[in-house]
Amino acid sequence: MLTHLQLRDFVIVDEAELEFASGLTALTGETGAGKSLLVDALSMIAGGRASGDVVRQGAQRAEVAASFSPLPPAALAWLEEQSIEHDGEVLVRRVVGADGRSRNYLNGQAVPLQSLRELLESLVEIHGQQEFQRLVTREAQRALLDEHGAARDLAQRVAAAYQQHRDSARELAGRRAAAADLDGRRDLLRHQLGELQASVTSAAEITALFIERKRVADRGRLVDGARTALALSYESDGDNAHDLLGKARAALRNLGDADPGLRPITALLDEAAINVREAGDALRRYLESLDMDPARQDEIERRAAALESLARKHHLRAEELPERAAEIERELAALDNARVDIAELERRVAALDSAYGDAAARLSAARKAAAATLGGQVTGLMQSLGMPGGRFEVDVATTPGQIAEHGADTVEFLVSANAGQMPKSLARVASGGELSRISLAIQVAAAARNGAGCMVFDEVDAGVGGATAEIVGRELRALGERCQVLCVTHLAQVASQAQSQMRVTKHRDGDATRTRIEPLNGTDRVEEIARMLGGIAVSDQARAHAREMLARGAPAGAAKVKRSRGG
Repeated sequence: MLTHLQLRDFVIVDEAELEFASGLTALTGETGAGKSLLVDALSMIAGGRASGDVVRQGAQRAEVAASFSPLPPAALAWLEEQSIEHDGEVLVRRVVGADGRSRNYLNGQAVPLQSLRELLESLVEIHGQQEFQRLVTREAQRALLDEHGAARDLAQRVAAAYQQHRDSARELAGRRAAAADLDGRRDLLRHQLGELQASVTSAAEITALFIERKRVADRGRLVDGARTALALSYESDGDNAHDLLGKARAALRNLGDADPGLRPITALLDEAAINVREAGDALRRYLESLDMDPARQDEIERRAAALESLARKHHLRAEELPERAAEIERELAALDNARVDIAELERRVAALDSAYGDAAARLSAARKAAAATLGGQVTGLMQSLGMPGGRFEVDVATTPGQIAEHGADTVEFLVSANAGQMPKSLARVASGGELSRISLAIQVAAAARNGAGCMVFDEVDAGVGGATAEIVGRELRALGERCQVLCVTHLAQVASQAQSQMRVTKHRDGDATRTRIEPLNGTDRVEEIARMLGGIAVSDQARAHAREMLARGAPAGAAKVKRSRGG
């Protein structure tokens, strides 16, 4: 499970060091306070993409580190296979620079991002706010069924068998076609390849060439526009934007003592003046870049015209010509090897066809068994989530002889929200609130099967309330008895069921905004639950209700914030 999370210069968090306990931990706070920042941090730890946007303004880099212990067998086996030392614990650390470059470490050892993803699959599983929207797609439904039925390995085998079969079938078709007219085809391809190699570079360079050609063609308009913008913003006498901003700043500079409310406005004008000055410098550099040698212009036009002519000849876009050259090279290589025994290749394709069929049949059987189990589990959960009489089914339709990367099956989730109705497609039947609850039921059922060490739910309880919200909290608490659960929620009914709770708040420090994270115990937790119930003005009645809800919920846990600094 997740035991420790440390953030440094991450978005609007200067520094935070959190400790997590087992069971269900609720993350609460006002809308916009930054609760989902923790989910974003864990997503980054799990191998998600990271950019320079995650670096706090003014900092050079952001750091996120997480510790997990104890480790499941799959994680231990992976660490042994990768020869990474451990003592039953793993420390994952990612450092992202303001330029977007990242470095990744496992127990102090630098590793590729893909390695983080492989390991963290068995340690943390994240379900976002819009998970239910993804569940209406057939691809997502098939993938979730494979995960639930522990059929992912079978699905990977089918995909590998499909790739082998497809590649060999293509090779066989190419050899048969090549055998019909080897010499004539070879001469034509060599002529075409010679033309392409004389003019074609890479797709990126071709794109850049046509961009430059358009820039040259529009040079007059670009120069006029840039000069006008430069004059109005910085260089014209008296009435340019920079001078006017200076006058406005001067008018307010000595008034801050009279009314402190003018100071933020003065700061905005200062920032605007800096931006205008930087824009002026950028415009000067841009105008210099528009100066071009006429010979270079002629060269650009000549190369672009040659590429357009080739593209018309091959019925392609110019950017597709490099791939066409690569295709011709591959076909020439195939022609040069066309004397390979076609009969042997036919036998290979037949063997691969049989191997694919066997793998696909095993996958179909596993999917149908998993479909029955998942349907029963989700149906039971729907009853407790305010959908009495609801029914959930997973339809697995197998097309004999179909050869596809995902197997021979079409998977569709069917649902009946009310008793007596025939189940129909999930995408067409369920309303937004029902879809959210069904999604939660599916995720709880899948989590119970998969047994991920740490499950993270980001406002998956959206769209529910009242008694149903309390039942959602109970289901999450029950899930927390099988694995660690972190839940971002706005619902007091859910938060009161947690063994531990953290509050995320946002505050201003001068001109900067910071996020603070703090553990809640005793009176503080009562106040937070009461706020979630009653809004801004917390009444004694809301506090009494909060104490009652906490008394009915789970006993307090030991989640800690060792250090959280917002400014």
